[in-house]
Amino acid sequence: MPEFGLLGRSLQHSFSQTYFSQKFDSLHLADHHYELFELPFIDALPELLGQHPNLRGLNVTIPYKEQVWPYLSEVASSAARVGAVNVIEFAPDGRLIGHNTDVVGFRISLSGFLPPDFTGRALILGSGGASKAVEVALRDLGIGCWVVSRNPMGTGLTYAELTAQVLEDHLLIINATPLGTYPNIEQFPPIPYETLTPQHYLFDLIYNPSETEFMRRGQAQGAQTKNGFEMLCLQAEAAWEIWTGGRE
Repeated sequence: MPEFGLLGRSLQHSFSQTYFSQKFDSLHLADHHYELFELPFIDALPELLGQHPNLRGLNVTIPYKEQVWPYLSEVASSAARVGAVNVIEFAPDGRLIGHNTDVVGFRISLSGFLPPDFTGRALILGSGGASKAVEVALRDLGIGCWVVSRNPMGTGLTYAELTAQVLEDHLLIINATPLGTYPNIEQFPPIPYETLTPQHYLFDLIYNPSETEFMRRGQAQGAQTKNGFEMLCLQAEAAWEIWTGGRE
């Protein structure tokens, strides 16, 4: 009975189980199952693996995309260039191989959101594993960016440094923080929303709720917005390809 699942700390917001359960049903894979594995700490992973010998693949989400690294046998180039893992492949010989499908999922979804002639720069809100994947995807697309975090970094900006001029110079803003995720839907990144314009594009990696406070505040200023549901689907399909080698 092949088993798959999502590894994270708090997973009540996740659609992954529904997504893969529907996929298994559509492929007539009645013996396949997808579970949610909430771990209080990453060091509980070996015990989890021992309890689930039929695991064939795992997705990884906040806050373990970077913390899971020491538990892997190796990492694929997709994860190595990001420094974060969101997919674990269970090789037939027992190796655990880390991959990153966030990059391709975000890159394709963003490309369908921005106009073909977009030449602006981007701000990435957040500095975690998802932010790193976004940064790599933007680099692939030739879009310059700054990472914005609460605390000063060697390279990047703090929220306090987001002036009207900074936002005028960065027409693409990506929320790669969990702020606004269900059930804490009233939260939002602290940026000067009043300086946004109809020329701005706001992409929120969050997909539950489908419209976040970050998106709503952007829409109120005329900005274009998109959530992370398409990215979720794209990265999930890429994960399935890794787990099955395209066999199923």
